[in-house]
Amino acid sequence: MLRSCALEWTGNLDEYLCLVKFAYNNSWHASIKAASYELLYGRKCRAPICWNEVGERVIDGPELIEVTNEKVTIAKEKLKEARSRQKSYANRHRRELAFNSRERVFLKVSLCRVSYPLDQIHEDLSLVEEPKKILDCQERVMRNKTILFVKILWKNHPEREATRETEESMRASYPRFFS
Repeated sequence: MLRSCALEWTGNLDEYLCLVKFAYNNSWHASIKAASYELLYGRKCRAPICWNEVGERVIDGPELIEVTNEKVTIAKEKLKEARSRQKSYANRHRRELAFNSRERVFLKVSLCRVSYPLDQIHEDLSLVEEPKKILDCQERVMRNKTILFVKILWKNHPEREATRETEESMRASYPRFFS
């Protein structure tokens, strides 16, 4: 919900965050068959303009614990009902799969990079990252101090994964690289 609102409203989202919270608290959840705020507090969430009312009754002590425990048990029951409903639906549409030898099947293969530089992995299964070369230097003025940043290309990484580090920290970590 927050993502869709962020795409819809351009500009400062801080102004609209209370409205998103209000909308979420009042939205109907099919799994518990109620709005989350209404289930927890027993009433609908008030609009943001009514949140600061004076003279509101406050439940104290054992009453608060009793009311909260009742709401939690109701929520657990609703979730259990939803779980059983989803289970019965899944069981109706489930089927046993049995394959014969030499039968052709489709497999889903995820595309992820899994090539590891095995020759560079040590016996304790660690891989030492070392800088390959400096791609760029940049000076930034922070308060009254000028700090030099270097863009480092690391070994076994493409150029898009290069990072900006302070020259001072790189000289401390890799002194032979700067000599």
